[in-house]
Amino acid sequence: MNGVMGGFAALTAVIAVGWLVGRSGTLGEGAGAVLSKLSYVVATPALLLLTLADADPGVLVSPALVATAGSAVLCALLFAALARWRWRLRPAELTAGGLAASYVNAGNLGVPISVYVLGDASFVAPVLLFQVLVLAPLGLAVLAGSRTRARSRWRVLAQPLTTPVVIGCGLGVLLAATGVRLPAVVLEPIELTAGLAVPAALLAYGMSLHGAPRPASGEAAGRVWLAVALKTLAQPALAHALGRWVASLDGVALLAVTVTSALPTAQNVFVYASTYDRGTLLVRDVVLLSTVLSVPVLLGIALLLG
Repeated sequence: MNGVMGGFAALTAVIAVGWLVGRSGTLGEGAGAVLSKLSYVVATPALLLLTLADADPGVLVSPALVATAGSAVLCALLFAALARWRWRLRPAELTAGGLAASYVNAGNLGVPISVYVLGDASFVAPVLLFQVLVLAPLGLAVLAGSRTRARSRWRVLAQPLTTPVVIGCGLGVLLAATGVRLPAVVLEPIELTAGLAVPAALLAYGMSLHGAPRPASGEAAGRVWLAVALKTLAQPALAHALGRWVASLDGVALLAVTVTSALPTAQNVFVYASTYDRGTLLVRDVVLLSTVLSVPVLLGIALLLG
């Protein structure tokens, strides 16, 4: 329990600092966008490179992936189908909402929760790898393609290969697969840069909250609550069902896929959406609400299955 509460307390504190900075106007207008882009283009790729360089790519084919990946894909598709039918959203907005409804905070929140609640950080590896190697490239292809004037099919398909986060992921997987260890003279500046990724994203998110309307208000409230319900309730329920009856998981393994799937929407999705200016307000509200509502959900799961 302490891991859950401690992780959320750290996130909330940094976001609050960002809100205070935005409210004071110390950094001027547009500072939040600059921080968000800095995190996306420079720091996050460095963090993903380091994270994946030490991971085992074999976890991508573990039984847990059936539950974590399956529940994420189902929630993303459910949002896309329902939002398209109800609000006739365009593909880029559907993609941003689908990511918000399925992309969990596996890095800065998932790792400490895995350690303190599950006793092993490796439980978060399957969902982390699936997101950065599959969900993120697919989502970024659509988001980037929506900003590309030349609608060449090949250009849109190749777009993810040139995005910073995918390049960072690719280099990390390459290092893990080959067993190559970077020399200290190369590793140290990458570690320094990677340390900026999470606080920069959280500060940028906090700054975006200043002057913003009340979450889930106005005409967008329906789509926001749809994404929040899918992320907070449907995804862990689906992960538990798939893990128990499809992947035949039990005990700690079943608890792990349920807990990791109940994590709130990652701030990375806000960075992706704001970078391409697609569904930014929707994602911002989903990140905020899912972060708040996932606390009792995570505690309930730990009590019932722990």
